[in-house]
Amino acid sequence: MKKITWMLIVVTLIGLAVAPFALASDGDEDVIDERYGKPKVVLGEALSDSDRDKVRSLLNATDPEQVDEYTVTAEDLVNFIGGDPSSNMYSSAKITRKEEGHGVVVNVVNPENITEVTNEMYANALLTAGVENALIEVASPKKVTGHSALTGIYKAFNVDGETLDQDRMEVANEELDVATDLAKDAGIDQEKVSELLSEIKREISEQNPATKEDVERIVSEQLDKLNIELSPEDREMLTNLFEKMRELNIDFGQVTEQLETIVSDLKGKLDEVTGGDTEGFWQGVKNFFQNILDSIRGLFN
Repeated sequence: MKKITWMLIVVTLIGLAVAPFALASDGDEDVIDERYGKPKVVLGEALSDSDRDKVRSLLNATDPEQVDEYTVTAEDLVNFIGGDPSSNMYSSAKITRKEEGHGVVVNVVNPENITEVTNEMYANALLTAGVENALIEVASPKKVTGHSALTGIYKAFNVDGETLDQDRMEVANEELDVATDLAKDAGIDQEKVSELLSEIKREISEQNPATKEDVERIVSEQLDKLNIELSPEDREMLTNLFEKMRELNIDFGQVTEQLETIVSDLKGKLDEVTGGDTEGFWQGVKNFFQNILDSIRGLFN
């Protein structure tokens, strides 16, 4: 009986330790910002009725009065990025517009079902497409690569009289394909791929390359800097991608600024919890749970 009592105490302590982090992620999700209208939920056309309900639950969008809902179709894929009209659209997204300076923040709410695209890959591509100042949540009720969510997000930004640039949407979609190809086929860590793309954009912003050869040099320099080995074909693929961006005259300075905003915001939130002592905070968390595990072992000895 004594052991059971102690186990209940341990479970309660774990709950108390985790609760602040869970509560910190809960904002005023049901409050509509009247400056920007309702959040937009875009559901994949291939979802069944039960799948749609599951996605609405994942995206905290079950109240139809709190969101504007759309369906993204294969026709949208063709219209926005010239995609395959026979494609099945599963991955879905919720887009909440935010104030100036918020940047683009992406959260894949069930990453176990989005197998190829990470938060950072989405954010990088969306900044290339011209998306600004939004919280974007992505979900799927079944395992998918995650590519179709990008088209759904485009659709949300092309309603109510607002439009994104067609060429930028297409090259952003190509960027997402390149990112997932490098992670999957070239065997590069997903986070490393995102870092590489971000650093190339940063350097293009600073150096303002005038030719494709300049772009190729920047790509090579960043590959060397990050100790990434690519085949000649993959190097050419990267160079061609950023050459297209250069020809579109995308303001990479603005893109880089938003990427830095995302990073600094995340660091700022962590500093609020840790008091700036990030390393000490996580060591404290580790020690706390190690002590709990030691206590549990002691109950059965």
